[in-house]
Amino acid sequence: MTNPLDIKYDILLASHSPRRRELLEMLNLKFGIADGIEVDETYPELLAPEEVPSYLSLKKGEAYAPLMAEGQLIITADTIVILDGEILGKPESSEHARSMLHKLSGRTHKVVTGVTLSTLHKTSTFSVSTAVEFAPLSDEVIDYYVDTFKPLDKAGAYGIQEWIGAVGIRGIHGSYYNVMGLPVHRLYNELLKF
Repeated sequence: MTNPLDIKYDILLASHSPRRRELLEMLNLKFGIADGIEVDETYPELLAPEEVPSYLSLKKGEAYAPLMAEGQLIITADTIVILDGEILGKPESSEHARSMLHKLSGRTHKVVTGVTLSTLHKTSTFSVSTAVEFAPLSDEVIDYYVDTFKPLDKAGAYGIQEWIGAVGIRGIHGSYYNVMGLPVHRLYNELLKF
């Protein structure tokens, strides 16, 4: 029996995120990891926050274009957290992480992931949005999480798959995997179409 997604491309994931790697592995595809390259992650100031992940995933895909070979398909992605129209990126320090979690406490925010599929001849970009509701978080919970899990590499200063997700997230509307960094259901369908 063959995987319906056995496709003719040599798939490369252009991300060093262990979470994205783990999520792509769930599709039971053969894939490699693209060599890391530096991509300027600035975006136009007037771009709506919800459009930023698609813009950045496309920008990353375009940065890999000169390195692409015939038969390769490169997956690039970008995930952001949005609260009240403000983008909460990766925290710069433990104090910044605490501040972000205080903002998210007791509130619902949006997690948007933009994904771009690129070959030498074709590009497709899409984004997925998930609403995430945090219960009120005490100072003790926030301090314990930041000190123990050091979430400085995560947009919004948290990982839903970690302790904070189990004790602090009241509910989500949309894709759980999207909040982890890769909307695998939509990606699967987009790869089938591609």
